[in-house]
Amino acid sequence: MSKYLEIPAFDQDISFRTFLHDGMEITYPHFHKEIEIIYILKGRLNIGVRDEIIELQKGEVYFFASGEPHFFLASPGSERYVWQFDLKIFNETLLGKDLESLFELFEKSEPCSRSWSKDFTEKFIHLLTEAYNALEEKKKGYNYYITGLLNQVIGLMYQQVPIRATTKKQKKSYEMKYKETLDQLNIIFDFVEKHYDEPLTLDEVSAKIGFSPHYFTRFFKKNTGQTFMQFLTEYRIIQSKFLLANDKLPMVDVAERAGFSSVKTFHHVFKKQVGLSPLKYSKKMKE
Repeated sequence: MSKYLEIPAFDQDISFRTFLHDGMEITYPHFHKEIEIIYILKGRLNIGVRDEIIELQKGEVYFFASGEPHFFLASPGSERYVWQFDLKIFNETLLGKDLESLFELFEKSEPCSRSWSKDFTEKFIHLLTEAYNALEEKKKGYNYYITGLLNQVIGLMYQQVPIRATTKKQKKSYEMKYKETLDQLNIIFDFVEKHYDEPLTLDEVSAKIGFSPHYFTRFFKKNTGQTFMQFLTEYRIIQSKFLLANDKLPMVDVAERAGFSSVKTFHHVFKKQVGLSPLKYSKKMKE
């Protein structure tokens, strides 16, 4: 299965988003560092997790751990809630110092609600549905409210979620395959998040995880489906889209804040990637 990195675009102050999906489109194999939870509101949904196809029914929940490759087959007539959030929004150092890491919690837990208790499933869905409604309504203090709900979800999982039914050999293989790679990729992603608006070189980034530029190039392409420079360009385009849609800035400022070396380069790369010039994209979003 090919794996491609996905970078969820969060449009509020916390790294969380939620939406409804009608199931009409195929979503190709991908992974992301964010946790993703889906709840089947209507119909049936066929998902692929690694090399397995799973059919989910109305009322069922499934979550994907950080870095777990997955895809969705077209499932007309279905509808699902989707929640995505970065584990960095939780104060793990303070609140989880005596617990296994959040990464391990999601990695080792049983991901499908058909293996959960009815009580746990109902509470889990209720909390996440409240988070969906809170983001839709955006009342004063909604970020605090959403963060509180997500912390309740985590607490509930530590107390009640079943552990995956895997053998020690499968578990060891799974952890070796994904955890080490994700830890290394997360270092890269975090570095890019903090420094994307600066000139970045392959030597500088590869040094962050102790790789030679040659090995880093192969490692990144193998695990994300794209070169590092493609990833960096895509990330900068995402940042520029947000600026163009939400702020009234001169193009030179948009280019600089998004990490492009010049307005000319920004204009050329943006039009090639998006199919519109930055100015036309900005007008389209504001209309």
